[in-house]
Amino acid sequence: MKTLLFLSLAFQAVLCGQEADSGLDLRATISVQGAYSERLAAAPRSGEPVAGGFRSVLYPNWKLSPNWTLSGALQISSRPYFFEQFSTQGYGLKTDVLQAHLSYSRFWKKSSVVFRTGLLSSAFGSFLLRYDDAVNPLIDMPMSYGYYYRRVSTLGLAGAQIDATFGKVDLRAQFVNSSPANRRSVFDRDQYGNWTAGSGYTIAQGFRVGVSAYRGPYLHRQYAFYFPGEAKPRGLPATALGADAQWARGHWNVSGEWQRFQLAYRAIPAVNTRFAYGEITRTLHPRWYVAARISQMGTNISPDRQTYEFAVGFRPNMLQLLKIGYQIQQAPNFSGASGNTLALQIITTLHPFSIAGN
Repeated sequence: MKTLLFLSLAFQAVLCGQEADSGLDLRATISVQGAYSERLAAAPRSGEPVAGGFRSVLYPNWKLSPNWTLSGALQISSRPYFFEQFSTQGYGLKTDVLQAHLSYSRFWKKSSVVFRTGLLSSAFGSFLLRYDDAVNPLIDMPMSYGYYYRRVSTLGLAGAQIDATFGKVDLRAQFVNSSPANRRSVFDRDQYGNWTAGSGYTIAQGFRVGVSAYRGPYLHRQYAFYFPGEAKPRGLPATALGADAQWARGHWNVSGEWQRFQLAYRAIPAVNTRFAYGEITRTLHPRWYVAARISQMGTNISPDRQTYEFAVGFRPNMLQLLKIGYQIQQAPNFSGASGNTLALQIITTLHPFSIAGN
């Protein structure tokens, strides 16, 4: 298995002509989705139980020289598209810059160093390397990842990061303008520096284990859970610890994460939350696969919650992927199948152009 660093670089964009000293490259993932869920018809959305949506992610990449590269990830999506939006109000179109950074890289025979600055994905955990619909074998995300009050934002954070590999060891450190638990734009108030660090070790070909952590202030004064009489946001940090593992052999791919988060408060008790999920994919045929994910969340302020997601994937050709998935949610606020979702997703990957320079 390749190290976490090389997976991240490949996901952001495949450099146009690795032998070329410079060049432009553009790749894209376009997804169309239909979903049925009683959550769409319940308050506060109160719509029809069937909804359609789309998502497009563009990956521009400009290799300035053998060592310098400008990379980005621009997402355009309709609302609702992500499962977590089913229980929120509003329709429309949204554009998010997930990544936009300048990187400097050096590679040797058994080691490498990459420095990036700009808008970055969080370095915590491992799922964000599979955030693209064409890479994620299922349709939804693990419960700790997302947009609305999730512990790991899928949106970009402004800052700098360094990645390094030494043989079987990979290391990363990131400093950003806000917490992954409450991402803030560079134009927002209450921005506070946050650190994230992680490492991994490839035990054998196809088997890697890793750990990561982050810490820093996470609240802002307009936050829905910033209560009257609370301490200043600067003095209330969020702390996260996580462990992850990936194993691949033959037709099998297995991955999982365990995470623990603590959100500091003084007006109320600190919020402690733990997440864990396990995911397995079995390739049945070059065109067919089946996948499943079991997720669990526990916290000191509400009952535990579980989700079970299953999907079947079919590749009609090299550029397209069809996924049919069903998710079961078990929580006190969902009775029977009211929290379940049936979804169909069609993904097309494009490579509009690649221009190599000298």
